[in-house]
Amino acid sequence: MGSKPDPGEITQPPPSFDEFQRQTSLMTSCTLLWKELSDHFSSLEQDIMKKSEALKAKFQALTNETQLSMRVLENRESSISKSMSMAYESLERATKLSVSAALSKDPSTDKEIESTEEPEVDNSAGVLMKLSTFCRMMASKECWSFVTVRKKELEVFRSEIPKALADCVDPPKFVLEAISEVFPVDKREASSSYDLGWACVLLLESLIPVMMDPVLGKERMLVTPSIKWKAENIAETWKKSLEERGGIENTKTPDVHTFLQHLVTFGIVKEEDLGLYRKLVVASAWRKQMPKLAVSLGLADKMPDMIEELIGRGQQVDAVHFSYEVGLTGKFPPVPLLKAFLKDAKKAATSLLEDASNSGRAVHLAAKKEQSSIRAVLKCIEEYKLEAEFPPESLKKRLEQLEKTKIEKKKPASPTAKRTRASTGGFMPPAKAGRSTNAYVSSFPSPPTYIRSPSHSQYPSPVPAYPTTYTMYTHGNRSPQYPYSPETAPPPAIIGSYPVSPMNYQAYGGYSNAMAPAYQQAYY
Repeated sequence: MGSKPDPGEITQPPPSFDEFQRQTSLMTSCTLLWKELSDHFSSLEQDIMKKSEALKAKFQALTNETQLSMRVLENRESSISKSMSMAYESLERATKLSVSAALSKDPSTDKEIESTEEPEVDNSAGVLMKLSTFCRMMASKECWSFVTVRKKELEVFRSEIPKALADCVDPPKFVLEAISEVFPVDKREASSSYDLGWACVLLLESLIPVMMDPVLGKERMLVTPSIKWKAENIAETWKKSLEERGGIENTKTPDVHTFLQHLVTFGIVKEEDLGLYRKLVVASAWRKQMPKLAVSLGLADKMPDMIEELIGRGQQVDAVHFSYEVGLTGKFPPVPLLKAFLKDAKKAATSLLEDASNSGRAVHLAAKKEQSSIRAVLKCIEEYKLEAEFPPESLKKRLEQLEKTKIEKKKPASPTAKRTRASTGGFMPPAKAGRSTNAYVSSFPSPPTYIRSPSHSQYPSPVPAYPTTYTMYTHGNRSPQYPYSPETAPPPAIIGSYPVSPMNYQAYGGYSNAMAPAYQQAYY
């Protein structure tokens, strides 16, 4: 008999394989969940550490910037007294000079008494003396008239006007009054509205070093609130006159340049007008000073878009200047741009020649266009030292070929050429000299009067004896006289009394008068 189980003993069924599998799956899930949670918390910890380090770096940068700003403010504050003393000394000196200049005037005629001789203005010292006199007397209109009639002395004015403005009691007011004749609105008559924008830009540029702080320089411009307010009103007046000028596209480039320089000089650039400034700069991008003005106007961050717009408009050379100004030559390589510019110019010249509607001037215009484009590229290569990347020898040879072709086209016609009358076959005098721009002008005495053809009987006066000096005509100009008397000249005869040439010499070069061949070679 088998033993019976004890009723108080707990019996457990034997573990099954399914239960084991369930337990194993549960442990695996817990392990994976733990690993996922651990990775998540590790990632959060790393992100927090990175953000903490970034905040520390920003805090340190702000601290450094604050310290730098504080030092700058302390420097500016400490420089105020020094700047004010220097400005006061300059003002006192200018006042004394102005008072002495005013006292030197004749009260009856209101003219300056000439205690010394009038200074010569053919050198820089004389120009400086003259300009200083105008500035001391605050004679802005006289100074404007003096400058505008001497454009050829631009470089002298560029160096001497800032020195003269230093003697002025109120330089900003002096300059604004001087240019008020043409800026912001041209007040002259239409008949005399020639360009004076160069003079306005010259005076505005010369004003900058005068208004700079003597200690801090361009960091602080010494412009009084009243002058700044007046300059802002002038700028607003010019902007309102754009509609009268026909918009930006029809505004003259000198006027645009003057307006932008006015903004930079007085520091009255407005954030809301950056779009207008951008359009004005692009429309006048060919001006040499435009890249620097664009940066001064706060358009540095808009330069990539502006350069792309210039490239799209076929102004690759201007785009090169802008890219160098802001350091974008890596994004806009200059050599491909210059080659594209030459290719476009060549294509335009070819289309001009192929257009059947163009006249004979098309050849001249095409050559001139190609010459100007080559010169612009050569100047750009020389300015930015691009000889290694873009050798200019081939361009120089092409330019010489175009110049040679132009000179050959201007060469005078052969001196042996003759013009005949259709009716009688007689000879005609050469064409008038005034029709040639490069005609040879003889320094010898005038030759004898040309003897008209004997085939016309409407000239009743008798022909005088043939002179012993004979003249050759070259392209409408008389060459020097050469003596030639191999034989005695025949006696005078009445026109129409003989049907042939009155001389027995062999005709040379289409003229009845004999001529030694050696003389022709000298002036051919």
